[in-house]
Amino acid sequence: MEESRSEIQFLRGPQSRWEEFTFTVKVLMEFVKGFRALHFVGPCVTVFGSARFKEDHEYYILTRQIAAEIAKLGFTIMTGGGQGLMEAANRGAKDVHGRSVGCNILLPHEQLPNSYLDKWVRIRYFFVRKTLLIKYSFAFIVMPGGFGTLDEFFEALTLTQTGKILQFPIILFGRSFHKELLDHIELMKRQHTISPEDLELILVTDSVDDAISFIKKKSIARYGLVPARKWSPAKWLLEGR
Repeated sequence: MEESRSEIQFLRGPQSRWEEFTFTVKVLMEFVKGFRALHFVGPCVTVFGSARFKEDHEYYILTRQIAAEIAKLGFTIMTGGGQGLMEAANRGAKDVHGRSVGCNILLPHEQLPNSYLDKWVRIRYFFVRKTLLIKYSFAFIVMPGGFGTLDEFFEALTLTQTGKILQFPIILFGRSFHKELLDHIELMKRQHTISPEDLELILVTDSVDDAISFIKKKSIARYGLVPARKWSPAKWLLEGR
């Protein structure tokens, strides 16, 4: 895929001035495309999770349930737009007539948007996609997943720890699945590579009710959040519908 080759070439090190300029322009246009598509989706809660779980799996069922309850609060459910637990989250929003959006990634083996999205945008570069998933979110739900899910989890943690984003709640579902990860986080705390207060906005749970209460307390009440859109898109700016 041409987009993948250009990104690989850029990350090999210094290129010609022209090649680096044109790559920068491509990245800029990706951000503009994402901003225009997602500007009016309303306050979101982003759900991270594996694309590999099928609809009869317990984590799929749980993800669908938690997304439905969050959508009832008035939030838009945002995901990476793919299959598995991303599909489950978008599907949960649709179950209760909530709004559901996706930020899909272009891959060599194409990841198609799932069928439960009201709106989606396709992005070439992972770092642009991660920025968009975080930019519009007022809470993060981390379901069981692989490398990508953990990358997104620690990205949200790092940005919160360093004050680059507001301290929105991060909810980690699946105590048994994440047992070794949680053990390592405890090790980091004992070794003082992280501070105890760094983890105050993380909730580790298997309970949908606890997750909803945490979002109400740490996001809605704390920031006076009103999940509603005030403005309509401007067609002449090519903004989302």
